[in-house]
Amino acid sequence: KELVRQAAEAAPRIKALVQRISRWDVSVSHAELAHRHDYCRPEIDDSKRLELVDARHPVVERLAALGRFVPNDVSLDAERERLWIVTGPNMAGKSTLLRQVALISILAQLGSFVPAKRARIGLVDRVLSRVGASDNLARGESTFMVEMRETADILRSATDRSLVILDEIGRGTSTFDGLAIAWAVAEHLDEAIGCRALFATHYHELTELGQNSEHVANHSVSARELAGDIVFLHRLVSGAASRSYGIAVAKLAGIPEAVLGRARG
Repeated sequence: KELVRQAAEAAPRIKALVQRISRWDVSVSHAELAHRHDYCRPEIDDSKRLELVDARHPVVERLAALGRFVPNDVSLDAERERLWIVTGPNMAGKSTLLRQVALISILAQLGSFVPAKRARIGLVDRVLSRVGASDNLARGESTFMVEMRETADILRSATDRSLVILDEIGRGTSTFDGLAIAWAVAEHLDEAIGCRALFATHYHELTELGQNSEHVANHSVSARELAGDIVFLHRLVSGAASRSYGIAVAKLAGIPEAVLGRARG
């Protein structure tokens, strides 16, 4: 009982000590991470810009073979070029690009150095993402319904200071409906919300938005096809991709040659 009483009396001092130690622990962890993996100190300001030079994914680059991860530059500005339509084949790195931009923004605003050569990030009020495929069968929600519900939440929540990443919106329904939804979502992000956004898609028709709006730009993750095989360069370049190399990716996945031949025909 005496020990409990003494501990209770010391509780305020113990809590203060724990808070200090926890701050030191976080700071030391961030410092070691930045030093070991060559992170830079980001510049944070009140602008609505997001500029990254040689940006990397903090997890994927650690899992990739040494020197194999290809860094990329990203430059978004809510007042100018704010929406990027990102095209390119599967496995080329579109999803990695979207996620690394979001993760770098979060890391920067929590006080960490970031995996890039240089970073300038205008304050982001929230990071909103729609990536991957999932369903909720227990509630009777298909994959497409979950996708649409999450997209609806993004469109209701986003402001002109948000960062939005969208990956393959509209793929879970018919091509006509899916393209129409993806087009309308992209237009709404550009014209109604005006936020910084990355929109990865295989709907090459969406690249027309880059020709019709001064705030939309087309970028692609490059790849080459050699003797029927695809070579991923993982380099982000300006302009739209000419094709998605779907059959080449299917070949990598092990689809039988008879099926591939029929698909080519």
